[in-house]
Amino acid sequence: MGQQQLLLLVLGVILAGIAVVVGLNLFHAYAVSVNRDSLISDIDHLAFRAMEYYRKPIAQGGGGNSFVGFVIPMVLMSNPNGTFSISTAGTSSTIVFQAVGTETGNDGNTNVAVQATVTSRSVDIVILN
Repeated sequence: MGQQQLLLLVLGVILAGIAVVVGLNLFHAYAVSVNRDSLISDIDHLAFRAMEYYRKPIAQGGGGNSFVGFVIPMVLMSNPNGTFSISTAGTSSTIVFQAVGTETGNDGNTNVAVQATVTSRSVDIVILN
């Protein structure tokens, strides 16, 4: 082989390697994004359940305009997207949930995490990682 052919071969291998690395990075970024979006959807559903508990009268097993006593149903504590917990116990006006995903987040060390602060009228979701 001539030098020109060897140079083209080496250049082709380098370009293929770069394409593989870029593809892997894009796949990981997509997986993190999907995991985060799934956690947001799941924690929003959990917030809806807490609001439902808040509005339900005590006589019917609800909170009677309070989040005190709300517990996450066992079936909603974890799923393939992550695990869910109450990070700040319910008070008469708010409850705070935290969700931790399965993918490593933006900091490269800990998993994706989101937090939802629920009141009687709103849900404020914050991305932690």
